[in-house]
Amino acid sequence: MADINNSTVQKHPMEPGSHGDRLILWVAFVVIVPIALLGALLGLHWRKWLPGAEGATSAFGGVKAAVYTFMSHIS
Repeated sequence: MADINNSTVQKHPMEPGSHGDRLILWVAFVVIVPIALLGALLGLHWRKWLPGAEGATSAFGGVKAAVYTFMSHIS
């Protein structure tokens, strides 16, 4: 039987929890937060603009929901 050394097994670059996923998550978060802040400062209903944020009660929760919705579409 072949002996498999776990140290030689590499993760696929886009597996959940990889650096690529985290980078995309943070870039999306940094892009969506200013949209939400600008919408809130102007008194607009910005939650309608971001998919997944419609039912959120806080700005941070709405942005988080929108980012996770975005992430589910690209992966």
